[in-house]
Amino acid sequence: MKSLPLSAGTYIPKILNPKILNKNVENPVIRWSKTKPKMGSIAIVEQQNDKAIVLLKRREAVGLGLYVGIADVLLQLLPQPCPSGAAVEVAPAACELTVSPSGLAFCDKVVGKGPEAVKGQLIKAHYVGRLENGKVFDSSYNRGKPLTFRVGVGEVIKGWDQGILGGDGVPPVLAGGKRTLRLPPELGYGMRGAGCKGGSCIIPPDSVLLFDVEFIGKA
Repeated sequence: MKSLPLSAGTYIPKILNPKILNKNVENPVIRWSKTKPKMGSIAIVEQQNDKAIVLLKRREAVGLGLYVGIADVLLQLLPQPCPSGAAVEVAPAACELTVSPSGLAFCDKVVGKGPEAVKGQLIKAHYVGRLENGKVFDSSYNRGKPLTFRVGVGEVIKGWDQGILGGDGVPPVLAGGKRTLRLPPELGYGMRGAGCKGGSCIIPPDSVLLFDVEFIGKA
């Protein structure tokens, strides 16, 4: 396991075990008059007893056409009823966390279809780590490379081992699954925090951590 990378002189923590941080690990008809029109004359006529009755002058006809055009556009902007049997997109429900006896909370956003991980197995996982205030402190997606580690042997923080392998009321994650984890401090970095330098820490002491984990599968 390699040590945590330095980025522009700033320490960026992963979810490694603190003990090994220093290892290398439709329109109407419109007709025009048959007679020669004068300026501003017949625009729309109605044939009655072989006589053309003036309905609208050209200028008025143009105005009517503009009105009808605008009305048609406005009607198109109104919500249209859904055809019978059509699918309706529904916003996804919030992911409700289930708290285990150890304090670890989890919620499966996507249930995988692959095998579960085995203790000691080298696996790959993508993740985004956040503090309780929503601040992202680390993301493997941003680096374009998933984290590779041996699960269940202490190479990562406890909340990760339990959150992926399962146990103590937590079901294992199957390959292809996406799970949200909420770790209490004791299953994360505890009292020490992480990435501390000059009196400030990227992960402050006693922080509750949130992780969106995507278990890719074995490495």
